[in-house]
Amino acid sequence: MTLPSFVTSSLLPVPHGFSTREGGVSEGPYASLNLGFAVGDARERVEENHRRLAQAAGAALGALGRVSQVHGDRVLEARGRPDDGGLRPVLGEADALWTEEEGGWVAVGTADCVPVLLVDPDGRRVAAVHSGWRGTDADISARVVEVLVARGARPDRLLAAVGPCIQRCCYEVSPELAERFTRRFGPDVVTPHATHPHLDLPFAVRRTLLTAGLLSAHVDVLQACTACDAARFFSHRRDAGRTGRHLNFVVRRF
Repeated sequence: MTLPSFVTSSLLPVPHGFSTREGGVSEGPYASLNLGFAVGDARERVEENHRRLAQAAGAALGALGRVSQVHGDRVLEARGRPDDGGLRPVLGEADALWTEEEGGWVAVGTADCVPVLLVDPDGRRVAAVHSGWRGTDADISARVVEVLVARGARPDRLLAAVGPCIQRCCYEVSPELAERFTRRFGPDVVTPHATHPHLDLPFAVRRTLLTAGLLSAHVDVLQACTACDAARFFSHRRDAGRTGRHLNFVVRRF
């Protein structure tokens, strides 16, 4: 059995990963490590993919916290786990979640949107963030920083990894959305193009984290483009919506 492979950041001192599409049992447009239950894949295959993910992550499947993502700015705390050790239901509607439970892990699903993993090395808390353009515009990453700070974290000590997503090269947007982001994040967030402008969401997320108090050296932006690399990544835009989902996870194990 081939276990799932991950993209990781050398910055984060705990087990974590941005999943690729390698190492699962799904077929067709979901091949092979689809981790999304609501995309049309067979449920038993997605469940097996989750079991493989947990094994590769070295974490208990029942300790995984997930949410139903709604492109907003709500942040939830993941607590507890089912008695039978199976995959527990989603914890509610939100786009970020965090935990301070030893052995607990949290994850968000993506297929182009920006995943962000945060670690509080002092308070020993971890968080996962799903940041599409709506969540980025709503400063979802800053909301997570605020939650961690309210628990005693120092922003300048937090560590963040911004994972694989649709990059500037492939993210064509409307002129109206480009102007909206230019007003929020400055002219460098947009690249003019012959047809439509291209938006740099990771740039905007990084700017949000720095404004929230993180140090530049504590934010690692990975450059992989989900839309460009069909061999490694699912992409909602590239595949016209018929594709799988990645899980981007971080384990609270110091």
